[in-house]
Order: sequence, then C-alpha cells, then structure tokens
Amino acid sequence: MGSAKWNDIFKLCLSVLVCLGAGWVGSIFTRPAIATWYAALEKPAFTPPNWVFGPVWTLLYILMGVAAFLVWRKGWGLREVRIGLVTFLVQLVLNVTWSIVFFGLKSPLAGVIVIVGLWVVLLFTILRFFKLSTAAGWLLVPYILWVSFAAALNMAVWALNPQG
Repeated sequence: MGSAKWNDIFKLCLSVLVCLGAGWVGSIFTRPAIATWYAALEKPAFTPPNWVFGPVWTLLYILMGVAAFLVWRKGWGLREVRIGLVTFLVQLVLNVTWSIVFFGLKSPLAGVIVIVGLWVVLLFTILRFFKLSTAAGWLLVPYILWVSFAAALNMAVWALNPQG
C-alpha cells in the first residue's frame, strides 16, 4: 500500500476519532444528569426514549468524521479546505458546549441559545463542504436534521420547564 493510501487511512481514522471524542466529552456532562435532573423535567410528547440518543449520536459522529476526512483529503493547502475545517471544528465545539450547558449546567435556556448557534454554524459548514465535496455535504444533512429536531425538543423542554 502506498504512502498516500496510509495518509488517507490516518486522516480518516483521526477525523472519526476526533468526532467520537467530542461525543465522549459531551457524554461526561450528559450521563450523570439523565437519571436525575433530566428525568425530573417535563418533556414534550415527541421526546424519543433515552436509549435512542446514544446510537443516533454515534452514527452522526461517524458520518461527521467521514465528511471532515473527505474535505481534509482535498488538501490543507487550499484556503477553502482550511475555512471548511475550521467552521467544522467550531460547530463541533458548539456541539460539546450544548451538552455542557444543557446537562452540565442544567440550563434549557442556555441550551436553546447554544443549539441555535450550532445550527447556524453547521449550516455554514455544510454549504462550505458542498463546495468542496458533494458527498461530504450530504453526509452532514442527517446531522443538521437531527440538530433541528434537538433544537425543537430543547425549546419545548425550556417552555415546559421555564424555571429549570
């Protein structure tokens, strides 16, 4: 196998691991609150069972990593690649920040603010990725759909628990 192939394998693995790592960091703040604070909140009828979130987020983090890889392999030397990957990293930080503020700080209102910012930066990232790789752009579509759903869920939780 040539060095270019090994370089691609390294970039793919690193991209996926970074995204899964972000999910792991977020889970540090999420897990302790699920059975206590979150369980006590009033939730809308469209709230999925708790077991759905782990598999969905795991799949989304993998898709995100593959998307980042497809852009990264276009070449870090390209300005558009650097801009796309920086916006990708910003949305990834916002993704983790949401877990910190919603579950860690137990603040649905702060969660709404962060998730709206995440959605905007994610849309910008998707548009950037589509310019560089159609496949990378499409790989992020399930993610923005889930974040849209999560935003609606977060807003509903905030509305039902204005004190909490």
